[in-house]
Amino acid sequence: MTDVSGASSDVLHTLFHSDQGGHEQVVLCQDRASGLKAVIALHSTALGPALGGTRFYPYATEGEAVADALNLARGMSYKNAMAGLDHGGGKAVIIGDPEVIKTEELLLAYGRFVASLGGRYVTACDVGTYVADMDVVARTCRWTTGRSPQHGGAGDSSVLTAFGVYQGMRASAQHLWGDPSLRDRTVGVAGVGKVGRHLVEHLLAEGAQVVITDVRQEAVWRIADEHPSVGVVADTERLIRIEGLDIYAPCALGGALDDDSVPVLTAAVVCGAANNQLAHPGVEKDLADRGILYAPDYVVNAGGVIQVADELHGFDFGRCKAKAAGIYDTTLAIFARAKADGIPPAAAADRIAEHRMHEAARARKG
Repeated sequence: MTDVSGASSDVLHTLFHSDQGGHEQVVLCQDRASGLKAVIALHSTALGPALGGTRFYPYATEGEAVADALNLARGMSYKNAMAGLDHGGGKAVIIGDPEVIKTEELLLAYGRFVASLGGRYVTACDVGTYVADMDVVARTCRWTTGRSPQHGGAGDSSVLTAFGVYQGMRASAQHLWGDPSLRDRTVGVAGVGKVGRHLVEHLLAEGAQVVITDVRQEAVWRIADEHPSVGVVADTERLIRIEGLDIYAPCALGGALDDDSVPVLTAAVVCGAANNQLAHPGVEKDLADRGILYAPDYVVNAGGVIQVADELHGFDFGRCKAKAAGIYDTTLAIFARAKADGIPPAAAADRIAEHRMHEAARARKG
């Protein structure tokens, strides 16, 4: 059953009635001349203007696109809160295959829709969108980050995203093994695109043993050509079953940790760049029950949003990298809170983020 918005009734139930909802605003955007169909979701502006990227993806249905936008926007609220940013959470998705329908006209139309929100939402890159795309969007929307240095931006945010994940891995190693070094640890990276390939370089530089997989063979070939010591497996199913795997790093799309993958996962730590890695509530407890340490995704992958947020105030890479390095201490603090409260790390991170958002909302009310 579908209502006139094109969003399925279960999506609307999520938005208005479930704990996963509570969003302030959802905007459905259409420009028939360019073929644009997009969803902009603002989860919270308690801490400031909502900040989050634009995902360009060929969703099977419009309802699926709306649901993804809701989930991603909510995740951005928690990510920005834990990163210590004065920004709320938002996300946009453009429906369609970017290899087929992405045009300058479409991106300009999208920029006009973002601009119509008057600064309540600040956009950036995500899956399917790149720095060059943000340069185009910025022509019709001044609330655009992730632009090229030539156009006053910070450039590719995947560099600091990978750096932050690396810091999260070091914190996980310190908590679990008493030493932050990743030397001689075996790390499996699923997805070696914009972020994953930078993460591989950090790991190799420290002396880790790295095994990779990606659905795009060309991405695997590029890493294998540049780093012959890197192992390659055919798919994620094989990667998560590798004997002796110390750390599993999901760096592709969300939902990597589910009822099928968690029972067979051999790694002692999960720490990766992908958003929304937990397929459903309860997976974090399944990980804890198996003794697997989970570094919450929205905490460790915050390096990119730290970078694009800084772009709004005059970008300084050194300042951003120093702030992203703080992901190490934040991750350790979450593990300590989880141990003290007797809860999984994901729940501990949620509590800390929710407290910051609650305090900010209360302060705004007076």
